[in-house]
Amino acid sequence: MEFIQNSVLPHFNYWVYVILMMIGLYAMITKKNLVKKLIGMTIFQTAIILFYVSIGVKTGSTIPILEHHAEEHGEAVTDTGGHHEEAPGEHESHDSIHAVDPDHFANPLPHVLMLTAIVVGVSTLGVALAISQSIYKDFGTLEEHEILEKIKQGGPGIDV
Repeated sequence: MEFIQNSVLPHFNYWVYVILMMIGLYAMITKKNLVKKLIGMTIFQTAIILFYVSIGVKTGSTIPILEHHAEEHGEAVTDTGGHHEEAPGEHESHDSIHAVDPDHFANPLPHVLMLTAIVVGVSTLGVALAISQSIYKDFGTLEEHEILEKIKQGGPGIDV
C-alpha cells in the first residue's frame, strides 16, 4: 500500500504511459497480422508523444510571449505572466527590462517537437497502410506467416 501511495499515485500519468508503451510494443512483437502490428506501432507512438508533452508542462506557468507596453514617461511594464518589471528610468538600466525569469514560462520545445512527431506518425501510418493494401492485393492476406510462405514458394511478383 505504501508503494502505491509513494510511487504510483504521484506519478500516475507516467505509469499510464509505460503501460501504453508496453501494450504497443507487445502488439508489434507478438501479433502476426500486419494491421495489428500497425495499431501497436500507433499506440507506442501515442504513448511517447503523451510522455513528452507531459514533461513540458509546468504548473503555474504561462506561454513565453511577452507584451511590451512601455510609455515614454517611465510607466511600469508587465509581461503576459503578470510579473512587474521596471520601465526605463526606474532604478535600473534600459537593458535590465529585457531580462525574463524562465520559472514563469513553459518551455514550448517539447510541444513543438511532438507536433512534428504527430505529423510524422500520421504520415508513417498512411504509407504503411498503403503498403499493407498493396501486400493484400498481391498475396490475398495480411498474416505474416502466410505471406512468408508464399514468398518461399515464389508467390506473385516475387523473384527469388
